[in-house]
Amino acid sequence: MKIAGSVALVTGANRGLGQVYARELVRAGAAKVYGAARNPDQVTEPGVTPIALDITDAQRVTEVAGQCTDVSLLLNNAGVLKYSTFIGAPSLDGARLEMETNYFGTLSMCRAFAPVLAANGGGAIVNMLSVTSFYTNPFDASYGASKAAGWSLANGVRLELHHQGTLVVAVHAGFIDTDMAALVDAPKISPESVAEQVFAAVEAGQVEVLADERTRFVKASLPRDQELIYPPVQEFWDSALKGTS
Repeated sequence: MKIAGSVALVTGANRGLGQVYARELVRAGAAKVYGAARNPDQVTEPGVTPIALDITDAQRVTEVAGQCTDVSLLLNNAGVLKYSTFIGAPSLDGARLEMETNYFGTLSMCRAFAPVLAANGGGAIVNMLSVTSFYTNPFDASYGASKAAGWSLANGVRLELHHQGTLVVAVHAGFIDTDMAALVDAPKISPESVAEQVFAAVEAGQVEVLADERTRFVKASLPRDQELIYPPVQEFWDSALKGTS
């Protein structure tokens, strides 16, 4: 499908990557761009139509799908990161919120908009995932679990919606230069680069975007993850623990 002339809905469009997605869609000639956020007043990009939406509210998700019946491109960008470990976290609250948002919320959006996309010729779904879809980092362990579930979700939804001509694109990236990674001292990719790669994948009918070098390395290393991925992660984690003892 073509970005120009499409009708897109972007979740989490009030800031960060979601705001850039919405801005770049307008620049690329999308016929209409809905920008969804819990507080629609924060969706301020020119040319973007604000929509009030909390993707963890199943009833509201259904309402929005009923209102935005012209959507042909759904960008599931909304997510939450709590930096919660599996064992050391004081409670399961962070893990539950991440799974409720990053997995169940995204699933609700896919389910609600599948018939909308079918009615509009198939269209496309873009699910924003992470390099941590592919491995576990103790610093954000439960976030990685929710993104791994999201990876499985993208692959499954793609299979289920193939018959109606809906493309499902899974986007994996490391650190993106947004507020979410503001305190991270590591190489980052620009949100504009991510958007450019995603739109190119949609137009080419590609099912996966590995947006940066680190993500491409991790994905390629999965057959030897216990040799190539986890030893340096373990060393870094052990070093961090020593620094706090």
